[in-house]
Amino acid sequence: MYKSLVFISLGFIAILPNCSQLIVTQSPPPNSMNTTFASGSIAELEKAVNQQINQYRASKKLPPLTVDPRISQIARIHSENMASGKVKFSHDGFEGRAKAITVPYQSVAENVAYNMGFSDPVRNAVEGWIKSEGHRKNIESQFNLTGIAIAKNAKGEYYFTQLFVRSR
Repeated sequence: MYKSLVFISLGFIAILPNCSQLIVTQSPPPNSMNTTFASGSIAELEKAVNQQINQYRASKKLPPLTVDPRISQIARIHSENMASGKVKFSHDGFEGRAKAITVPYQSVAENVAYNMGFSDPVRNAVEGWIKSEGHRKNIESQFNLTGIAIAKNAKGEYYFTQLFVRSR
């Protein structure tokens, strides 16, 4: 898999192409995970992702996604790991994240993005997902729950993970 970079003014955004990974299996028993909470500004950005995704879904006559904090915590770990360099910017480990979801589900998918240098990093990530066929497919699919997490590293890079879940 490769990164596609779009250079715009003073920033950049990277979106992994063809990211329509779906799992159609029941999740295993819950895993215990440490809970951490985002800072106020990151929490506001995460809310903005949900609002923009739901505005787009509404424009397509789709119901809104409900943020589930348990799913967001799983997304948070991946975003923080990418931001810290513990894992590369990728979907590596997606199946493990899907298995960690404690909500009984029919399917799950994931979008990731990173960018830096934008005054509105959320809008750039969401617009990048919408312009990408695989990411847009995830956004437009029949999911009802989501988990969203953003991590920012010392270099000013924002790492986004959004998990989409269709609960049973």
